[in-house]
Amino acid sequence: MKSRLSLALGAALLAAAPFVAGLPASAADYTLKLGSVLAPTDPLQIAAEDFKKAVAERSKGRVEVQLFPSSQLGDTQDMMDQAAAGANVGTFVEASRVSVFVPEFNVLVAPYAFNSVDELAKFVESDTFAGWNQQLKKKSGLTLLSFNWYQGARHMLTKKPISKPADLAGVRVRTIGQPLWVETIGAMGAVATPLPWAEVYPSLQTGVIDGAEAQPAAIWGAKLYEVITDITLTSHIYLMSGMLVSDAWLQSLPTDLRAIVAEESKRWGASALKSNVDGAGKIFADIQKTGVKVHEIDVAPFREAVKPVWEKMKLTQLVATVRETLKK
Repeated sequence: MKSRLSLALGAALLAAAPFVAGLPASAADYTLKLGSVLAPTDPLQIAAEDFKKAVAERSKGRVEVQLFPSSQLGDTQDMMDQAAAGANVGTFVEASRVSVFVPEFNVLVAPYAFNSVDELAKFVESDTFAGWNQQLKKKSGLTLLSFNWYQGARHMLTKKPISKPADLAGVRVRTIGQPLWVETIGAMGAVATPLPWAEVYPSLQTGVIDGAEAQPAAIWGAKLYEVITDITLTSHIYLMSGMLVSDAWLQSLPTDLRAIVAEESKRWGASALKSNVDGAGKIFADIQKTGVKVHEIDVAPFREAVKPVWEKMKLTQLVATVRETLKK
């Protein structure tokens, strides 16, 4: 634990330095180093470019957002650790990443808990969700500027056709290294294998893993179609992410600048959501042109298989809370 904390503090000091990789010191009053594991071509990263420009324009140059895609600042957990240590670092996180502080967040990635991305987008604007974010600030020193950076529905990627959980028996499938994700992929029939995103392509290529699960833009951006043969449209999780930053850094901004950063984060998150919804069909069409087969299946057997995950992860009542909130 001490060594991990030391690494996080060291990374925080590095991130707070006036230059990164030889870049000159920023002339802005405040700087946010926004990193991600995503490719520069990912819709979230493209929207982040617009977020950067909009913040600079509205703040008249007082706030500078510097972008570091493709794991330049480390894996997602590395960037979270830097932000938690107080660095001016931000990143995109899915809900299970912050559920270690506020367990309720896990319901946002509970398998088949939402029937559409529209339901999820509505829920994250609720007072219930806002209350969870307040708890996150108190417990971790982290805060979500917005939580509408939709990445897409997660689907199963394999080297053979699958249509039911039994087809995944013995198949090593990479997933996010959080308990809910591990339980979900295991319940779907596979051998859940947590790995950093940057290791997915070479691990598929060398046979360390037999499959993965990911959303359309990530499949395309990481060129995973080169190392798989089949995509099965399971849509087991609608992957919504939030822009996470250090609350200490956010509170260091004057009130007007704090509002600008939050407003533009939400604005460009909505843009990323639209791009990923609108662009999924074309991505799958382009993937099919490479020879990879894309299968539409009856997901009912997978829905049934993951039901025990809700109970095991203590999410059954939370799913009910979500359904009630959505009725309002």
